[in-house]
Amino acid sequence: MNKLEVVSIRLVKEAPILSDKPIGNPIAAVELLGKHLCEMDREVMCVINLKANGIPVNCNFVSMGAVDQTLAHPRELFKSAILANASSMLILHNHPSGKLNPSKEDCMLTDRMLKLSELMGIPLVDHIIVGGNNESYFSFKEKDMLSFEHNKYLVDYRNIDFPQMAVADDSTVAEDTTVPIRHRRR
Repeated sequence: MNKLEVVSIRLVKEAPILSDKPIGNPIAAVELLGKHLCEMDREVMCVINLKANGIPVNCNFVSMGAVDQTLAHPRELFKSAILANASSMLILHNHPSGKLNPSKEDCMLTDRMLKLSELMGIPLVDHIIVGGNNESYFSFKEKDMLSFEHNKYLVDYRNIDFPQMAVADDSTVAEDTTVPIRHRRR
């Protein structure tokens, strides 16, 4: 007989796993995990999930890649933030080469995460790259690269422009089964 397990998610009030000190700047994040990431021989990306006061809730190592790249999809970056009920998040990854300049892919991921984090309501507070030694880092926030045009949402449902419905043309549907679909606007 097939059986479906029932699982539940609940919030448990516990002490922070990583640190009881808030992360308010890139140096605090680098002090927390930078040394560990700098010891890695391949690129590793992690997310630090934060409470509203900046205290880290947890750290999730999202991806371990090759010497010069790692793959990370936004869904993997958001997974632990949602489950941890995070107020904000911070991305941290290493460049084993020691070169701290962000790659094109680093910039694209940061841009995508900024836009998605606004929609999700879990702001991305920084994306930090560490490499070489524990004291060298690149912060997108410090370089003022975390700004973007925020989405503006309509407040009146009558002004929402819904896309037209797609209807198959007569050549692809038999005449007796064609039902016109009309989209009414008020």
